[in-house]
Amino acid sequence: MPAYKFEALDATGKSTTGLLDAENAKAARTQLRAQALVPLSVTQVASAGTQGEGLRFTRRVFNSTGLTVWTRQLAGLVGSGLPLERALTALSEEAEDPRQRELVAHLRSEVNGGAPFARALAGAPREFDEVYRGVVAAGEQSGALGGVLERLADDLEARQELKAKLIGATLYPAIVSLIAVVIVIFLVTYVVPQVASVFTNSKRALPTLTIAMLSISGFLRSWGWLLALLLAAGFGLLTWMLRNDAFRERFDAGWLTLPLIGKLARGYNAARFAGTLAMLASAGVPILKALQAASETLSNRAMRADAMDALVQVREGAPLASALAGKKRFPGLLAMFSRLGEQTGQLPLMLERAARQLGMEVQRRAMQMATILEPLLIVAMGAVVMLIVLAVLLPIIQLNTWVK
Repeated sequence: MPAYKFEALDATGKSTTGLLDAENAKAARTQLRAQALVPLSVTQVASAGTQGEGLRFTRRVFNSTGLTVWTRQLAGLVGSGLPLERALTALSEEAEDPRQRELVAHLRSEVNGGAPFARALAGAPREFDEVYRGVVAAGEQSGALGGVLERLADDLEARQELKAKLIGATLYPAIVSLIAVVIVIFLVTYVVPQVASVFTNSKRALPTLTIAMLSISGFLRSWGWLLALLLAAGFGLLTWMLRNDAFRERFDAGWLTLPLIGKLARGYNAARFAGTLAMLASAGVPILKALQAASETLSNRAMRADAMDALVQVREGAPLASALAGKKRFPGLLAMFSRLGEQTGQLPLMLERAARQLGMEVQRRAMQMATILEPLLIVAMGAVVMLIVLAVLLPIIQLNTWVK
């Protein structure tokens, strides 16, 4: 039964809005009149359409934090024994964002019409990805939807926390680098020419450092726009080439070979892969389907290709640990924990431990990199500024020497 949003007038003439379920718009108006309301407008909030179509919004309704909170709230309501339809009704009524209210109302109407919750979520693929829907489907089939949603919320929270720590560790060096570049460009293109112009009219030879700095300044002032244009064009070309799957895979494979960033990318993707695989396996999703969904979460295309190759080997009968052990882009720790899980019959638990340990290792490496980069950037910026100051001061010192 579809959901409709309405605007109506009550007996006092006050305008009111809300949501209701009805077979069609005419039935919705009939319900409003039965409640002593005068309908002004009745519109269907969303429809799933045909298979493959989704709810159409200009931008995502849930961000990463909002989806985690919403999943946690739904898990709490369902886990306390509240039927899914009533839980969705409560979340729809409590939603402050109108777009979120409409989305949840659509999910409620689909469930009320007899559709499984996972199928209702498939109507909004931008909000609920394949992994999310797969976990929910497994929870519905096992009859433990509340517990599965709680585990899904934990996974979303852990993933968001790891991402936030990585961003926090790299944010300060990025800001320092940006400010340093802006300051150096300002000094070279404005300050140095203003000061050095005082000495250019003299027939004395300027110091080598001053001449070099003036040459750099002249180049940036004359051709800086061209340099910026070339950088922008290069960035645009790289972005366009990354749309090619073969080039993207080679680019991501090369990214993993970088000294510091490559290890971070490798650890982050492996932790996300292990965590997703553990969550799906513990929810009862078949291992082949779980591997397929977990592979799709890998942002690095080279590691995704390795994961898909491991999926083929597992489908042919190879153990998961052996399939992962042959993929050198995945840390050996993941294969080791997978082997222990297969030997003890506790694969989801061991994969979860591997994800936790890999995540902690990524956080440790990120903090170490940030700790090393911060003083190095400050020293480098100080050295560049010192050279600029020397380029300005050397002619003054030289002039004092000539006067004496």
